[in-house]
Amino acid sequence: MGVLHLTPSSPSWPEELRSIDAPPIELWARGRSELLARRPRVAIVGSRSPTPYGEAQARRFAEALARYGAVVVSGLARGIDAAAHEGTVAAGGDTIAVLGSGVDRPWPAGDTAELVLARGLLLSEHPPGSAPRRHHFPLRNRLISGLACAVLVIEAAHASGSLITARWAADQGRSVFALPGRVDHPMARGCHRLIREGATLVEAPEELLEDLGLFSPTGTGEGEEENPHPVVAALTGETLTVDELCVRLRRTAGPLLAELIELELEGIVVRAPGGLYRLVPRATQRL
Repeated sequence: MGVLHLTPSSPSWPEELRSIDAPPIELWARGRSELLARRPRVAIVGSRSPTPYGEAQARRFAEALARYGAVVVSGLARGIDAAAHEGTVAAGGDTIAVLGSGVDRPWPAGDTAELVLARGLLLSEHPPGSAPRRHHFPLRNRLISGLACAVLVIEAAHASGSLITARWAADQGRSVFALPGRVDHPMARGCHRLIREGATLVEAPEELLEDLGLFSPTGTGEGEEENPHPVVAALTGETLTVDELCVRLRRTAGPLLAELIELELEGIVVRAPGGLYRLVPRATQRL
């Protein structure tokens, strides 16, 4: 079956999984194991019963990430997960499916599993022959977020497994993005809850790609600064505390904090949980 058994001493062991809480003690892989060395990886997760809008958005974001060279990670479930895997492959990209069963018994079985096996990688911490178990899936979510540098949630109910993945991601220091939906639709409540709690709202793939440093809008130069604000320059591609900014910019905390507040009011900088500052993606900055 071409199943590869990995331990933390294996050369192919994903480095990102060494530092997460409750790291796996072994993994089994089936398919293109070289994808475990590919970066960046971005997870797309969401409802098993999405609306047509949600399914279309999952494909849209997955295709864009694939075109810019990101590996898309998801959980093979029906709905948003399946759309993310299929959209990635349709764009000629690479995808990893993390399972709650053995890699020789992918669940749910079907066309998506066969597609991932042919073009991507099936990964599990459960040995071959393991059947899918209800308690496997919440634990699987920590591996989905752990493998990724960022997690995008597309349509999730108020109580959803996707929110568990987002919580794992936040605890692991990964970026969390959420796609807003209709305020009167139950599948939007989970994403709106994440946004209230500090997840980055995204409406277009370019916003996510720019935040990951994979895309830069060309623009016409009008209104763009040739010499950006020193704080903006320091935060480009970074998430830093005030103390870290003080060291980088050789500034004292008081005046620097005042500038950060001003930039935050202008919609250029956002303060994340833990006193961390980062840039707002340019596409979402207020004009």
